[in-house]
Amino acid sequence: MNTQRIGFIGLGNMGGRMTRRLVEAGIEVLGFDAEPERALAAGARAAASIAEVTRLADVVLLSLPDSKVVEAVVEGTDGIIASCREGQTVIDLSTAAASSTIRLNALFKQRGVQYIDSGISGGVAAAEKGTLTLMVGGDAAAIDAIQWVFKPIATKVITMGESGAGHTTKLLNNFLNAVSLSATAEVMVAGKKAGLDLHRLLDVLNSSSGVNFATQNRFPKIVDGDYLEGGLTSKLMTKDVVLYIDRVRELGVSSLNSSGPLASFGLATALGYGDVISNRVVDAIGDVSGGVRLKDTRNSSTGEQ
Repeated sequence: MNTQRIGFIGLGNMGGRMTRRLVEAGIEVLGFDAEPERALAAGARAAASIAEVTRLADVVLLSLPDSKVVEAVVEGTDGIIASCREGQTVIDLSTAAASSTIRLNALFKQRGVQYIDSGISGGVAAAEKGTLTLMVGGDAAAIDAIQWVFKPIATKVITMGESGAGHTTKLLNNFLNAVSLSATAEVMVAGKKAGLDLHRLLDVLNSSSGVNFATQNRFPKIVDGDYLEGGLTSKLMTKDVVLYIDRVRELGVSSLNSSGPLASFGLATALGYGDVISNRVVDAIGDVSGGVRLKDTRNSSTGEQ
């Protein structure tokens, strides 16, 4: 049994579920979140501060909204850098800017701390089951040494390269996710307006060249009124697309296909769907297409939803 102590900072939708998987695997976790009750809900021992987690843990995991929050947690007055010690490992499971990750890695190196960036894929359902896919960047030996941490939360761990490679891979994946979700939402609204049977339309798409993750895994539920609530919001999807655009600009790659998802999820946010699951982008597109819903859930007597 590994005797290293685990700390987890950021216990929201993803971090809380990953913490629960670690606890259920018999690993004691010291957790910290801006909402203290989340630690206990995830089965962790609650810490009073980021500094307490850093002082007591050998391996510190982060699951935070973006690089701005990661930087505040790492570099703040009572942050990780101020309390860390040589030999520790910090694993950043956030969706973050690779340029920020690389800069933070240099700071951690000066303190003798290994900083591993690990993009995650699979969403809330996979986090709940411990079946995430991890795309990992950083020192190869350090990554090998913390495989025991990954085992309870992921079924696939792929080492992508040096610092920043994991977060870069995550942004590439999330951009394709944004494209397929927003484009499929548009197609399904068009299918509805054309009077097509949406289950049959999905059968065609999933047997043809238009097949993608959204047609296979999202819309078979959405057309029956199940939006799979609780996952990535439209605001966060927009943030990820912007991070992707920044990253490919740094790499000297022209982004010719980003306008579609930016417009779609921007529309969803403007129409009030920003803080709910990004699958609701189909309702935003439906709103500006004549009030279309793939499944009519309005009350027949009141006309209200």
